[in-house]
Amino acid sequence: MSLSLIPPNPDADAAKPQAGSDLCTPEHCFHAFDALYCALTKAQPIAPTFADDKYPLFVTWNTRSSRPGRAPRLRGCIGSFEPLALHDGLQEFALISAFRDHRFRKIERSELEGLECAVSLLTDFEDAASYLDWTVGVHGISITFAHPSLLANASESGAPSPLSSSTYLPRVTSRQTFTATYLPDVIPEQGWDKIEAVDSAIQKAGWSGLITEDLRRSVKLRRYQSKMCVVGWDEYIEWREQQTDV
Repeated sequence: MSLSLIPPNPDADAAKPQAGSDLCTPEHCFHAFDALYCALTKAQPIAPTFADDKYPLFVTWNTRSSRPGRAPRLRGCIGSFEPLALHDGLQEFALISAFRDHRFRKIERSELEGLECAVSLLTDFEDAASYLDWTVGVHGISITFAHPSLLANASESGAPSPLSSSTYLPRVTSRQTFTATYLPDVIPEQGWDKIEAVDSAIQKAGWSGLITEDLRRSVKLRRYQSKMCVVGWDEYIEWREQQTDV
């Protein structure tokens, strides 16, 4: 799974999961599915009943394969690292990921029966001590790094070379800064180790040059965890029929 994102606010505090609770539930996915269904059919939406807590979140649409054993195919995925109220945030990003993921054409009504919806609520954001200070299968990674030419200029001028996850980065414009993220489930799905995942994220961020150890060490990496739930079309329709019969 690849994904797009709305850039994070570095000062925003992500919500923490409550001990013993199921943080991400099918109801979150049903609400996201309902937003897409109603947008494509003009049906009346069903009001959510789960708590309107705030979390960074991603909504992912996949097309389920008709062949047994085949993995679902990504159809759209966009989210935000800014904590959002779940009622509006899930509805908003369900539609953004369905209609505005630039990698794909807009989802159409005829595709609904083949879709599944995954909701990821992000938690436990931490600044990593180095670009290797995280665990595959546990953490997602968010990386930021400056254009390598700026790092070279800083070194030549006598400025300290930015270390991995250091708070020091050269003053640069947004066009000279690269950023990318991978959700926790993406990295084991791809079979990457830590270096392969970081290198892939560097390329995903838009860097097409040589990836050196100095470039990796310049990366500022934040690690985070995700609570995810997935539902398919049949589950959603069963839920909707139950709600409308009440």
